[in-house]
Amino acid sequence: MTEIAAPRTGAPVRPQGSLALAWRQLRRSRAFLVSGGFVVLIVLLAVAAPLVAWLTGHGPNEQFNETGLSEAGIPVGPGAEFWLGTDQLGRDVLVRAVYGSRVSLLVGVAASAVAVTIGVLVGTVAGYFRGAADAVLSRVIDVVMSLPFLLFAIALVSVVGPSVQISVAVIAFFSWGAIARVVRGQVLSIREREYIEAARSLGQSRMRIVLRDVLPNLTAPIVIYSTLMIPQAIVFESTLSFLGVGVVPPTPTWGGMLAEASGNSMYLVAWWLVLVPGLSLLATTVAFNVLGDCLRDVLDPRSRRTTKGN
Repeated sequence: MTEIAAPRTGAPVRPQGSLALAWRQLRRSRAFLVSGGFVVLIVLLAVAAPLVAWLTGHGPNEQFNETGLSEAGIPVGPGAEFWLGTDQLGRDVLVRAVYGSRVSLLVGVAASAVAVTIGVLVGTVAGYFRGAADAVLSRVIDVVMSLPFLLFAIALVSVVGPSVQISVAVIAFFSWGAIARVVRGQVLSIREREYIEAARSLGQSRMRIVLRDVLPNLTAPIVIYSTLMIPQAIVFESTLSFLGVGVVPPTPTWGGMLAEASGNSMYLVAWWLVLVPGLSLLATTVAFNVLGDCLRDVLDPRSRRTTKGN
């Protein structure tokens, strides 16, 4: 690599790649550091959920009727034994919230990965090959994006039964259309550029051009929308669990914990039953959204200029 001498100090300056420059900008962003640190914390808590259960001595579904409930059957508040209190069955809220993060992250990441894979495939085919493929796939995208999520999710789950796999499949099915439309627009712009025309003139196949010249230029939007799609999938999963068509109880989920707290109005005398899962859901979704915004500002400067111009 050629070294360029600085005009004043004479110290060699090494040229940096785009990824190095992006990482340098991200490290200077306080929003990125805070949101990224919180996301890492949530992931570590989800991985270390069995360790949290071991430290507290309470399992996620273990009921403590004598110590976890008062004589009147009211959940015990935060204290030395139960750090974030108990629920209406005497179960440790902290342990259940930590285990609930596992389900939320699993469903969020898995559904986002499936949705992004389908969206990139469909958008690339529609945008590059045009013609009949574009017409058919664009209409399919329009149909998927016009379907009411909750109505079809409830109908599907009522037929096949609730589970983590069904939640991932339902969320992915209703999420891939948005990224497919974005990728299609990007590919329509990329296919008209000079290096694509040069590759065609050299006789390269369309598949080779797509794999070597088109897809690498879609890295930025794919990373951005993947990050922004994770919190959306987490909210979808919590919504399904809150409505009773998500993960099957007694598996702890944030949406399920909110549903249990509101179902019998227990939150009126035990505020922590709503506060703990609610804040966990809110903080996680906000952190992922802020993280996605930071990545968009660095990886896609055009969106930043457009936002400032507006």
